[in-house]
Amino acid sequence: MQHTWSLLAWLCGLVPGLLGVSWGADFRHHRYEDMVRALFAVQSECPYITRIYSIGRSVEGRHLYVLEFTDNPGVHEALEPEFKYVGNMHGNEVLGRELLIKLAQFLCEEYQARNQRITRLIYDTRIHILPSMNPDGYEVAARQGPELNGYLVGRGNARDIDLNRNFPDLNALMYYYEKTNGRNHHLPLPDNWEQQVEPETLAVIKWMQNYNFVLSANLHGGAVVANYPFDKSRDPRIRGRTTYAATADDKLFRKLAKTYSYAHSWMHKGWNCGDYFDEGITNGASWYSLSKGMQDFNYLYSNCFEITLELSCDKFPAASALPREWLANREALVSYLEQVHHGIKGIIYDENNNPVGKAEISVAGVNHDVTSGADGDYFRLLLPGTYTVTASAAGYLPSTTTVTVGPAEAILLNFYLKPAPKQSLKVKPHKRNLSSHKAPLKLGPR
Repeated sequence: MQHTWSLLAWLCGLVPGLLGVSWGADFRHHRYEDMVRALFAVQSECPYITRIYSIGRSVEGRHLYVLEFTDNPGVHEALEPEFKYVGNMHGNEVLGRELLIKLAQFLCEEYQARNQRITRLIYDTRIHILPSMNPDGYEVAARQGPELNGYLVGRGNARDIDLNRNFPDLNALMYYYEKTNGRNHHLPLPDNWEQQVEPETLAVIKWMQNYNFVLSANLHGGAVVANYPFDKSRDPRIRGRTTYAATADDKLFRKLAKTYSYAHSWMHKGWNCGDYFDEGITNGASWYSLSKGMQDFNYLYSNCFEITLELSCDKFPAASALPREWLANREALVSYLEQVHHGIKGIIYDENNNPVGKAEISVAGVNHDVTSGADGDYFRLLLPGTYTVTASAAGYLPSTTTVTVGPAEAILLNFYLKPAPKQSLKVKPHKRNLSSHKAPLKLGPR
């Protein structure tokens, strides 16, 4: 115990004021070691609702640390949705990194102050905060600092690879499947994909495989707008032409983007950084087409709905601008997080009340399914309305019901699946005088 307290004292003592009331004045840029100390300081101040873990290392060996907030850290509780914020994917876009460090401090402070809204959010949600996906690129940008930082210096990782162009391209496969009535979710990864991506990208994909994330946002800079999928256009690239690429959940994504935009102090006004985006939102491909991006990958590979938040005209704002930016984004960060609790959720059971994992939940009229997790629980974000929902799993008969979703919290909708009857093959005796002209063999749906 004495050794533990000595370690905590060292971590916190190196950053005066990180513990206690003086957090409010801690607006500054955090180099890697400072960021790690700040995260551990939050964990030590709120030990019962936080956990720090690493999802991997960068090219140069820096840990990609995540700070988790929940009432039972380290454990997925059935029907408690998983949420993630990812910052600093581009190393020189630093505001998201600082906002997420500040958000972690804010959640801890407000929990200690018994803020009912924040306390309920922490008790009912498993929140994962990755302040920096690209710590190596950040260090390159930070060495130049806000005054001299170039538009591209430090954008990529240590190998100068743009991480937001580094995920497997599932869009091309999805667009093909749309024409052939193929699979609409959890698309397969290409062969040898692990050798085709950077260590930071690999770590995030493995992270997504280990946690059943429901909602996410990744924080960028260089504009002020909430960007939603698809980022990649369905049409071939033509210079000077942009084409809206809607997902099956286009209306829902627009609502998610507006939630952040209108809770932000000025994003919703549209005119920012010399650009205009109506209501402060944009479809990615309508802005410009982007291949192998993270938000499209989330939607096509997992159950997670992700948008990209462009938060500042200046990619590396001066430290003096951070308090104003925090106040502009604080409510938006919380309001967006709360959206994870809308739609429907439930548990898929078999006839013996055992949970059924990897069951598919489909919504009539929305060509994008989600799957249940290992505990049999599922989460399906939906706008208010009446829906016909079907749960199905291999070896079971599908179950369909109708549900009405309101504007408040998610509706609990459990499914109980009955085993499919075993089909016995009955072999008819051959007749010797069969016609030589046989009807073609018909195969059932697979």
